[in-house]
Amino acid sequence: MRVIFYTGKGGTGKTVTSCATALLCSKLGYRVLLMSTDPAHTLTDALGISIGNEPTMVKENLYAIQIDPVIEMSKHYQQLLEYLASLFSSRGIDETIAYEIAMLPGMTTLLSMLRLEELSNYRSNDYDVVILDMMASGEALRYLYLPKLVGSLSRKLFSFAGLFSGIARLIEPIAKVPAPSQEVLKVEFKLIERLERLAEILRDREHTSIRLVANPDIFSIENAKRALMSANLFGLNVDLAVINKIIPSNVNDPYFSEWMKHQYSMVKDAEINFYPIPVKKVKLFGSELKGISMLEDYAHELFANDDPTKVFFNEDVFSFDYSNNVFSIRIKVPFTSKDDFELERIGDQLTIRVRGAVGNIVNIIPLPSATVGMRVDKARLQDSMLIVTFKRD
Repeated sequence: MRVIFYTGKGGTGKTVTSCATALLCSKLGYRVLLMSTDPAHTLTDALGISIGNEPTMVKENLYAIQIDPVIEMSKHYQQLLEYLASLFSSRGIDETIAYEIAMLPGMTTLLSMLRLEELSNYRSNDYDVVILDMMASGEALRYLYLPKLVGSLSRKLFSFAGLFSGIARLIEPIAKVPAPSQEVLKVEFKLIERLERLAEILRDREHTSIRLVANPDIFSIENAKRALMSANLFGLNVDLAVINKIIPSNVNDPYFSEWMKHQYSMVKDAEINFYPIPVKKVKLFGSELKGISMLEDYAHELFANDDPTKVFFNEDVFSFDYSNNVFSIRIKVPFTSKDDFELERIGDQLTIRVRGAVGNIVNIIPLPSATVGMRVDKARLQDSMLIVTFKRD
């Protein structure tokens, strides 16, 4: 089963790109499920068809589902949510606020993504392609490391759960903290297992890809660059970047001339910053992209003769190594040792300036949190890789 995620800053056209990809895949004969975790019900707006929490037929070979995280939580994890809320309530927090805190940031998206695990586990023959329109920024991806950190520990502790639960109930009146029931522990264990399975699906680089969506502006491109770094950090494959809403070159209105120059510059920078990931560029259409017909036009503009299910790229742009208080980043770069380059770190970004045979290049790399408190120690080129080493003072 092919799995494609679209992510990016809000307003860049993730939903339109997701819908268009799904329509083209279905036209090519693939059985497709289009999923959205966005609570704004954007699939209904884009497709012009009411889409709910269960698969809805859009056209031949294409179904869509607008996942409601509240329904998912109440259906599968209500006991766990109630227990977490009771923990906070026991510390004097208002019950309503306790429920809000119990839903950790990003967890609604992650719980929604568990529908993907469900499809893979029980209904893998129903669909050839699953396309997921993610909420803005893709921050929920960091939670995929949660099961890796606590999964094996949870299994070891689960056999002692009855003993721990019994002890906890003995001291509950003293500690004034509610003890988890066996049912809560079972739900937690099942959730860990499902998250582990979901993490496996997302790290299957032969079948799963993340695609970045941006506009030709600095805000959305910087957001996409950080998503790329995060994806590589977590071992996920990014196979394509899409730049939407580019003003066509045949627009002659002087009002847009400066905008066109700016967009041209931003697209050029994006191609450099996302190197060597393929970048597809899509024009700004003359009207809002709504309805199946217009979305199919967009799909043709985006993919032309390409099969959207193709894995366009399967390598890491960034790779990382951290040992003995030394952090190294390996970056694929479009220049060679013959070029003159310099590095400058400003806050959580690394600026690479190149002057040489390939022309003038400025590449700004977002740095992972592990480099906080470190300085750039040295940099060297090895083949097409720039290796930058950070050390603590």
